[in-house]
Amino acid sequence: MPKLATCVLVEQKKLFKSNMPVMTLLALTLVPFMGGFFMFILKDPSLAHQLGFLSAKAQIAGTADWPSYFSLLAQAIAIGGLMVFGFVMSWIFGREYSDGTIKDLLALPLPRQRIVSAKFIVAALWCMFLCLYVLALSMIVGLFVQLPGLSPGTIKQGVFLFLLSSLLTVLLSAPVAFIASASGGYLAPLGFVILTLILAQVVAAIGYGEFFPWSIPALAAGLAGGEQAILKVTSYLIVLITWALGLLGTILWWRYADHC
Repeated sequence: MPKLATCVLVEQKKLFKSNMPVMTLLALTLVPFMGGFFMFILKDPSLAHQLGFLSAKAQIAGTADWPSYFSLLAQAIAIGGLMVFGFVMSWIFGREYSDGTIKDLLALPLPRQRIVSAKFIVAALWCMFLCLYVLALSMIVGLFVQLPGLSPGTIKQGVFLFLLSSLLTVLLSAPVAFIASASGGYLAPLGFVILTLILAQVVAAIGYGEFFPWSIPALAAGLAGGEQAILKVTSYLIVLITWALGLLGTILWWRYADHC
């Protein structure tokens, strides 16, 4: 266990010596501000017209309140998180190949699965930190916009919805690590992330999203309008199986593949 902690500290130092933390923070900072801006427009469309934020022909649907705001944030993290968290995972694993440090890393007198576990732990911790950062900033933005409907029950339900969508999205980044390792770089995993993001929208649109892993976080967040209520345990098991396959596949690849 102490050796695993040491590996985690090493991976953490690699992460924070790069531009990755700043880039991902900036990318997800857009989520609460865009959500707050949209709520501001819904709250007072006439004022938005006067300020020039909307054209006279713009049509807006929806309500400006805390439940709607939390649902919007959960949907945003479910969709945008697929890209950002996948980017984090592809960098943590793919950089070893792109920088040519993979041979030196594998030459260390450490079990390879310990190195992989440390990378997964650092990636998961950073992704969850990003989720908590977005949630905290979103609360501040929502209070600034003065949305109605704030209550302890609303906060409890909204935070649960947001964290559930965040956790599901983080788990689905595990296969990206395998793609990055198997391809030996950044390009293939990023292409995989974009492909799953597109397929998630298409599969959800035709009504089979509850069976496609990358559609499930957005459905859990209510993207399909109440669809989260009909998600069964099977959908969550599909996400867990996808995560387990990504984790196991990455460990086996690092342990048995020829990295020469």
